[in-house]
Amino acid sequence: MSKQIFITGTGTDVGKTFVTGLILKKLQESGRSCGYYKAAMSGNERQNGTLIPGDAVSVKRCSGISQPLAEMCPYVYEHAVSPHLASRLEGSPVRLDVVEEGFQRVCRTYDYVTVEGSGGIVCPLCFDETKIGLEDVIKRLGLSCLLVAHAGLGTINQVVLTVEYMRARSIPLKGIIFNHFHAGNVMEEDNLRMCKYLTGLNVLACVEDGAEQLELEADDLASLYEE
Repeated sequence: MSKQIFITGTGTDVGKTFVTGLILKKLQESGRSCGYYKAAMSGNERQNGTLIPGDAVSVKRCSGISQPLAEMCPYVYEHAVSPHLASRLEGSPVRLDVVEEGFQRVCRTYDYVTVEGSGGIVCPLCFDETKIGLEDVIKRLGLSCLLVAHAGLGTINQVVLTVEYMRARSIPLKGIIFNHFHAGNVMEEDNLRMCKYLTGLNVLACVEDGAEQLELEADDLASLYEE
């Protein structure tokens, strides 16, 4: 049976996709069978008339996995807006049963499945036909989470609010990975200490811009995944 985890962030553009790519690369290079999944992806470009799931392409390029793009994301939208609005503009609203079916197919193929969220934890995936948010996907799939945050100014507030929101909804969190980190930066290093103190969560890794590896042992990373 596969093991899985969900990657969420404190907001859009904190680097979830980049960090997710490094996570899969670490698992792949350790010899583990790993796959990627994302329920809904917006802001994608067309090639020869076909929408290409850009985040999935980035993860494949970074990690070296051979997983087909077609099984990585069931809902791919062109407009660079929240998925609920993109589906309103383009059609094909998100359905939880479709998301779960695609997820289970990936789980039957790979031993370690990494599911990436859209935007921050409060991201509506569907609103008009039925109300579905990221937390509904997490709970439906029975996943624990890793939180990706920007290491810079403002992250204390963003991290604490995200963690408290998730805890209020009984969404399990395994720890925090800080992206855009600059070793030796007094403010950023203090941000890490403050976030750990205020949330009680461990800082699992710090990722510098352009990093090619996640500074976390593959066995320690794999132990965060759950069946």
